[in-house]
Amino acid sequence: MNKQQGFSLIELAIVLVIVTLLVGGLAMPLSAQIEARRVGETRKSMEAIHDSLIGYAMSHTTVVAGVTRHYLPCPDTNNDGLEDARTGGDCPAVRGGLPWITLGVKGDDAWGNRYTYAVDANFSTSGGFISTPTASSADLNIFSSASCAAPAVMANIPAVWVSHGPQGRGALNVNGGTPLAPASVAPDERQNLNVAIGSLPCASLTKFVSHMPTDNFDDLLVWLSSSELFNRVCPPGGCL
Repeated sequence: MNKQQGFSLIELAIVLVIVTLLVGGLAMPLSAQIEARRVGETRKSMEAIHDSLIGYAMSHTTVVAGVTRHYLPCPDTNNDGLEDARTGGDCPAVRGGLPWITLGVKGDDAWGNRYTYAVDANFSTSGGFISTPTASSADLNIFSSASCAAPAVMANIPAVWVSHGPQGRGALNVNGGTPLAPASVAPDERQNLNVAIGSLPCASLTKFVSHMPTDNFDDLLVWLSSSELFNRVCPPGGCL
């Protein structure tokens, strides 16, 4: 009489444990790869914003005393993707959302959160910016912590834009997710949020924070320097 051969329950249990360990071991690297890809996608998107801002400045001009001057877009404080209308030639706000429709770029990062965008008033006025540093020095500064103490990571820049990172703490989500209350966000990230000045540790809308990722900080920042802006936008003898 032939006996039927098969796996015992103990053998099946051992196999399942081994499979679970193998799958679990693969899951962590896979999730890390997915996160790295999203970071890469976001950085690429932020570089596209950089190029679009330069393109905007090239195409938006005014003539003062026979000299063609250029200017950058206003922030979007209405969350409609369009830059705010100027009053008397000036933007109503220094900081807001990215005017992604105006710029013709993707309006959210790889995690579905809107970008925060700030522009110095001297570079967004419809009167146009000028290339003399003492006359058009920018007030936007980036620090290594929310203490906002010198030296700055980057000083006197015309424009900066922020992705609030994989965690998106305090960011406005495209799906209508409610941002975390500023008090629930660590100080370094809170300084980069598009919130009222009283909620910012440095009590200034012109100050931002950038440093290596930590448990409480995963924001990504890109900025546009005045020297690059002048070199790319202003022809010889222009923007004076």
